[in-house]
Amino acid sequence: MSTSLIRRFFDEREPPTPCLVVDTDVVAARAEEFATAFPGARIRYAVKANPAPPVVDALVAAGAGFDVASPGEIALCLERGADPAKLAYGNTIKKPADIAFAYEHGVREFTTDAESDVENLARHAPGSAVSVRVLLDAPDSVTPFGRKFGCEPSVALDLVLRAADLGLRPGLAFHVGSQQPDPSAWEIGVATAAKLFAEAAAAGVAMDRLNLGGGFAVAYRSDVPTLAEYAAKIGDALRAHFPDGVPELTMEPGRVLVAEAGVLRTEVVLVARRSATDERRWVYLDIGRYNGLAEAENEAIAYRFEPLDDRGGPSGPVILAGPTCDGDDVLYQRTRYELPLTLRAGDRFDVLAAGAYTASYASVAFNGIAPLRTYCVGRYGDDG
Repeated sequence: MSTSLIRRFFDEREPPTPCLVVDTDVVAARAEEFATAFPGARIRYAVKANPAPPVVDALVAAGAGFDVASPGEIALCLERGADPAKLAYGNTIKKPADIAFAYEHGVREFTTDAESDVENLARHAPGSAVSVRVLLDAPDSVTPFGRKFGCEPSVALDLVLRAADLGLRPGLAFHVGSQQPDPSAWEIGVATAAKLFAEAAAAGVAMDRLNLGGGFAVAYRSDVPTLAEYAAKIGDALRAHFPDGVPELTMEPGRVLVAEAGVLRTEVVLVARRSATDERRWVYLDIGRYNGLAEAENEAIAYRFEPLDDRGGPSGPVILAGPTCDGDDVLYQRTRYELPLTLRAGDRFDVLAAGAYTASYASVAFNGIAPLRTYCVGRYGDDG
């Protein structure tokens, strides 16, 4: 997608680095594209991907709802004009007070994966729609969730029946992991859900809602399926496993709506050689794992770095690291990056497709470094 507004902002404003610039017009266009790919599905943007108020504004205007994970995200969305009926509390880990806050503010849709949470929901959010999250044995995503969320299908069925007994309206949910490049991963979840729908119906509980989660991948340095390709695979799976009619669908896109809308600009702080026998140079940037590039942990997300001060000439291998005095603040040692041999302190790079899970992951003041500055441009932007 075009980043011309972002380039113009950088050229005209020359903001200090590091900083993130997000084009809200791109966010709105991507939301429209997603809705077109999945017609009829209820779109709930995962606020944690990028909670910048202008991003929320763009998505409210686009008619999207929001997947919220805390009272703070609920308050943010409501302050920006979101309809509480379009908020879904997707975090399975929540205090009773959090549930009560959500219910008092109009939230009637929750996700759960534990009996005590179901009981808390019945007590503090009576009559609400509750999706039981199922643990899947799906293909690995780039940033998998492990076993932190969801429960085995047999446990999920018990929770569905328990929720119904307590007056809640049960449904099912699953998530195939963030940055999932394999569209067939959703078929495993759909097949599991269809089996549970049938088992619940046999026990006297009819369900009509299925939350397919998020996980739609973005092209960083490798190609990924298009939204149309994801939609085709998911649609085939739904029709195959729900031949009598597809349930009401909820989708929770995050990264796929905002990543390509953002460009992060960073500056080289230091270039050093640490060994006479190692051809790799250490390149220290003013952005690292603690102030914007947390997803470089385990080198899971390999961003594209576009040089602004390329003086030409040959390139050589580098290790990229952040600016803090923490030994873990190293971005890429195993992933191959080559940068010009003329690289020096003060040179700048644009990190592309950086609109998701960057500013929202940045620490408050580790090593005294300020949180990542974010500027929003476009129709809903606050900076032009």
